Amino acid sequence: MKKGILGKKEGMTSVFTKNGILVPVTVISVEPNVVMQIKSVEKDGYDAIQMGYGNKREKISNKPEMGHAKKANTTPKRFLKEIRGVDVSNYQVGQEIKANLFEAGEVVDVTGVSKGKGFQGVIKRYNQTRGPMGHGSQYHRGVGSLGSRLPMHVLKGKKLPGHMGFETVTIQNLEIVEVDTENNLLLVKGNVPGPKKSMIIIRSSVKNPDEIRETLDLIKYNNEELLEENNETQENVEVVEESSQGIEQ
Repeated sequence: MKKGILGKKEGMTSVFTKNGILVPVTVISVEPNVVMQIKSVEKDGYDAIQMGYGNKREKISNKPEMGHAKKANTTPKRFLKEIRGVDVSNYQVGQEIKANLFEAGEVVDVTGVSKGKGFQGVIKRYNQTRGPMGHGSQYHRGVGSLGSRLPMHVLKGKKLPGHMGFETVTIQNLEIVEVDTENNLLLVKGNVPGPKKSMIIIRSSVKNPDEIRETLDLIKYNNEELLEENNETQENVEVVEESSQGIEQ
């Protein structure tokens, strides 16, 4: 059955397996989501749950938002999104959904709003090539031919300069590398759309909903282990320095 959660893109980093393989991952913060509303076929025509993410101050919330949040016994939320196709019998209004909803090895689809690039030309926007840069060519980074004479207008769908980015993009079949339940973090293999601090929707994969890949055996360090390693290296350095001084004398 389909499931999903809302989160915030924190950035990218790398993790290492015990075999020495570097895996690039995107860190997504998924602080507990709250089920704000449950929709059913009998009442609304379809099954879905409405998720709330990110607390919003009551001072900047209007009365409808506060009343809607009060039904779920929570504070107003900054983002509200519906997850369709779920088994609504497994959810209750006011229920908290955390990072343990997913597990390592699951395949998911991640949706976000891509970075806005502003108004761009065809070379940056559609990866077209430029003309010769010599002064005699009289054509460098222009659009080029717009079509034949007969239609007497620009054909629909012609690739022209315009606004680039800031579009809803979904990347499918991404693998969850690790689930950090203590810090409410998900590590997703590869990159996901959107800038840092942008909202991300993580859903079960549409193409491979039941696929679970082999979990990676990652190297994990604790602060105590790092301190012990630093102390050992310092002791080794001191021993080497003392031995070198004895040889010199």
